[in-house]
Amino acid sequence: MEVVIVPDSATGGELIAEAMAALLRRKPDALLGVSTGSTPLPVYKALAAKVRDFEVDASHARICQLDEYVGLPSGHPEAYRSVVLREVVEPLGLTDASFMGPDGSADDVAAACLDYERALAEAGGVDLQLLGIGTDGHIGFNEPCSSLASRTRIKTLTEQTRQDNARFFKAVEEVPHHVITQGIGTILQARHLVLLATGEAKAHAVALAVEGPLSALVPASALQLHPHATVVVDEAAASSLKLADYFRATYAAKPLWQGL
Repeated sequence: MEVVIVPDSATGGELIAEAMAALLRRKPDALLGVSTGSTPLPVYKALAAKVRDFEVDASHARICQLDEYVGLPSGHPEAYRSVVLREVVEPLGLTDASFMGPDGSADDVAAACLDYERALAEAGGVDLQLLGIGTDGHIGFNEPCSSLASRTRIKTLTEQTRQDNARFFKAVEEVPHHVITQGIGTILQARHLVLLATGEAKAHAVALAVEGPLSALVPASALQLHPHATVVVDEAAASSLKLADYFRATYAAKPLWQGL
């Protein structure tokens, strides 16, 4: 696992956006997995700017969703499909045809999970998956004690996660209790995993994921199993890392040709 400590969220966003742009230059139809929330917004802003400035052609890119609320009506502004279309697909100049995600409003949610798992495989797999981390160490909506071999499925959110997400709704009571999420096993099949964490509130979870033992109690620790996992953190999110100085030194000495 490579850990990159950056001064702030904007720098992290630019770094990851350039990694995505470099991937699209090599593979124009790359499948980019995206996450939601406020943390990845600098990534999407920086990538959209590169498209506008003709630094990269994203017209053939494909976008896929990490997770989705269950039970929100189609078109709900906080349904993750709506969020991804609004924050990623449209700014990149793409259309709905380039986007794929699970159907959280399906009558048969279990079948929708299987359908999405199958669709990801048929698409050739995710080339780069952007991840966030919850204050309890979850990735996607794989809450603590999720199986490290899990596939796309329905999960029940912890009250902590519902409280954390309440800022996107009028009240915590409006936050759904259930979600569809790619499983940890599904996430680990992406060719490159990039986790972005910013702010002191994420410092404890980052330290457990990076330096702690591999444990289902901290789902993000599963990135330790991946051959190409990159963790990008700002100074605040890195504040609990025991090996922070080592991570800074190794990144400073990294050959430019290696990229992210």
